[in-house]
Amino acid sequence: MTSDTAALKSERTETSGQFSTFFVADLFFGVDVLRVQEVLRFQQMTHVPKAPEVIEGLINLRGQIVTAIDLRRRLRLPPRAGNQMPTNMVVRTDDGAVSLLVDEIGDVLDVDAATYERPPENLDPAARDIIRGIYKLKERLLLVLDTERTVNLAAAGDA
Repeated sequence: MTSDTAALKSERTETSGQFSTFFVADLFFGVDVLRVQEVLRFQQMTHVPKAPEVIEGLINLRGQIVTAIDLRRRLRLPPRAGNQMPTNMVVRTDDGAVSLLVDEIGDVLDVDAATYERPPENLDPAARDIIRGIYKLKERLLLVLDTERTVNLAAAGDA
């Protein structure tokens, strides 16, 4: 029992702090603010033949080629409305910068570690795989996105 409590405390410490937030459909996500490189309006993309379905394409970010992953596809959600353009949230991963295509950017939030919980068992498997935890906020739930798992398409079976 003591080791379980220590593990939970360690997990809370790792997941507390500031999060850059964004929306995908009606879901409210957060990414550790230190992982976010920049946020950009929709960029023209180069299609990549035979790429996994979740990869929208490649963008040129001041000479750096960055893969753009559509989070709606990654989460197996319906596509955006035809006139709705996604926003690029460029995050740093162990393998370099990756753009996450999201519906709308939110604010940077400070969260209280006491409101943290593990993802519920009934969460859709596509989401559960990339959600590190959940914070209970007054108005809604903040889903903490695990950026490394999100960009690891081989583990998702999308490669």
